[in-house]
Amino acid sequence: MGILLAVLMPLAFVNSLLLRIGRAIGIAAVALMVVAILVQVVFRYVLNNALPWPDEAARFCMLWMTGLMAPTAFRRGGFVAIDMFSHMLPRLAGNLLSLFLLLISLLVLVVALRIGYSEVTGFGGRFATASLYVPADVTMTSWMRVPRSWMMASLVVGVALLTLVNVELILRNIISWVGGEEALPQIPDADMAGAE
Repeated sequence: MGILLAVLMPLAFVNSLLLRIGRAIGIAAVALMVVAILVQVVFRYVLNNALPWPDEAARFCMLWMTGLMAPTAFRRGGFVAIDMFSHMLPRLAGNLLSLFLLLISLLVLVVALRIGYSEVTGFGGRFATASLYVPADVTMTSWMRVPRSWMMASLVVGVALLTLVNVELILRNIISWVGGEEALPQIPDADMAGAE
């Protein structure tokens, strides 16, 4: 159990740090998404002159917000789950079922990571957005269209963070299974939104 805790502690620290940064960027993405949507509503329905870029900007922010916030929800137990069956089982059997499901999730996440990486580096990632531009230099004299690979990178980052969290949850499950539940570090705010 000491080896498992020695592996878990740094991973839990790294996950806490990365997810805290991800939450901050995710909050900024939500705020920017709301601003882009409000700008589009005003221009489309008040001024009767729809802009081409707010829809893509809102989609870009939504993708990154999802990729950066989903790992926090997964770590805190905030995903929708039907867990009455595992609660009805004896503790050991329930832990084994949870471990089995986490291992299946890890397999799916590894496949998703490969798919996401191929999307970023593949054919679809070579194109650019239709109407979303960013400055190409510091002086803002030239602008470039945002590459679609920047949008698709949200999938890779989100799945990579979900994979790290999944490995942490597997280690936590194994440690609690062998009786070391009291030695596990707390997950910050794990009780929010009714999660247990």
